[in-house]
Amino acid sequence: MAYPTAVNNQITDAVTQSNVKVIAEGPAFAMGSMYQSAAHSTGLLFENAIASQQQQTSLAQAAANQGVMQIYSLDTTAAAGATEKIAQTGVSDNLTSLMTVLQSFKSNPYGP
Repeated sequence: MAYPTAVNNQITDAVTQSNVKVIAEGPAFAMGSMYQSAAHSTGLLFENAIASQQQQTSLAQAAANQGVMQIYSLDTTAAAGATEKIAQTGVSDNLTSLMTVLQSFKSNPYGP
């Protein structure tokens, strides 16, 4: 209780209680502010991650477009040779041709 004054005791109690209330709410408001800052920072983190992914997708599409443009700008024979070298499909083509020839010998009625 406050020292005796000319002010009514109920008024001093009300003022004291409101001051205590303000002081008691300080830590809660501080924690709320910290949580709000953390949520905002996390939101910015996700926004930056999405922006980075979108830029990487644009770069990948541009690289694929450049590759297709280079393939279409080549001569057809050179493109086939380059594709065979890149994909290394020559071996499987050779094996397929060999299999076809062997199958044709099997089905020949005049053969051995």
